[in-house]
Amino acid sequence: MAITTRRAVPADAAELHELAARTFGLATPPGTLAADIDAFVAAHLARASFEGYLADPARILLVAEDDGTMAGYAMLVGGPIADPDLAVVVGAAVDPPGGAAIELSKFYVAAENHGSGIAATLMTATLAAAAATGARLCWLGVNQRNARAARFYAKHGFEIIGTKRFLVGAVWHDDHVRARPL
Repeated sequence: MAITTRRAVPADAAELHELAARTFGLATPPGTLAADIDAFVAAHLARASFEGYLADPARILLVAEDDGTMAGYAMLVGGPIADPDLAVVVGAAVDPPGGAAIELSKFYVAAENHGSGIAATLMTATLAAAAATGARLCWLGVNQRNARAARFYAKHGFEIIGTKRFLVGAVWHDDHVRARPL
């Protein structure tokens, strides 16, 4: 297996959508309705969404490939945090105070590639890309019931600094906010 990472390009939008459609549900809590997952994908992870993300200078999308086949992706988002309460939580974790933070908004690996080393390789590349922006802190939200992801993020230095809510369909889910210095 030859694992590689690279920055996503506009031509990847359709494949990113397909991978997102297959992986988003893996991160939702048990009992999340398939219709809610599908609606979220249609609203936020459609091909047009990825075309917009790839054109947005505040976003960095990376892909991980296994022998040339897309197996995972990550998306970093820079800029101000829209939620004022979340901005306070993340801002308090930045060292030095007032330093820039970047969100790891999406980080997914196809189920058939779990345990293969692709996630670790993608995380290494993602953190390097985050650091290259000048950010001092990388933060993310992860569902409190997603034990697999929590273990992975903890292994890569992300510590719980707070909580936030995440809407899928009509159901609000509780997320841990995790962060690590860069």
